[in-house]
Amino acid sequence: MVNNDITTNPTMIEQDAVMATLEDYATAYCAKDIDALMNIFDDEKNISLIGTGEDELCGGREAVKRVFLRNFEEATANQFEWHWRHIIITGDQAVVAISLTIHLDYCGDALKVPVRWTVALRKINDHWRWLHRHASAAASGQTEGEAYPTDD
Repeated sequence: MVNNDITTNPTMIEQDAVMATLEDYATAYCAKDIDALMNIFDDEKNISLIGTGEDELCGGREAVKRVFLRNFEEATANQFEWHWRHIIITGDQAVVAISLTIHLDYCGDALKVPVRWTVALRKINDHWRWLHRHASAAASGQTEGEAYPTDD
């Protein structure tokens, strides 16, 4: 896949700092280190997460933590492979739109899961902290050039 980096940002230093939080997430997730993973998020209770699972829609630190712990029980991630990305930074707020492939061991099988993320961040005391992460997968019934999935 071609990596078409599209980045809008006042400085490369801030872009790198925002992107480093995604690397920190990937490292913590692959290590199943729940404390390190939760440290990426804002310390306030007002964080949220939307995952690809039907029931993965939650707000608050404990609810977000429960989703990650369940994920850790079901599979082991080995690598996050970043693809296209778009980073917007305005003052102390940032939004990252990124596509990635997560390489997993699931029930003895190696899986590659293509995912799209949107991450909302806030800069607090010179550290970018996640407020929200939304994950989605491309609609299986929607082909390139079509606006909506169909059952064909």
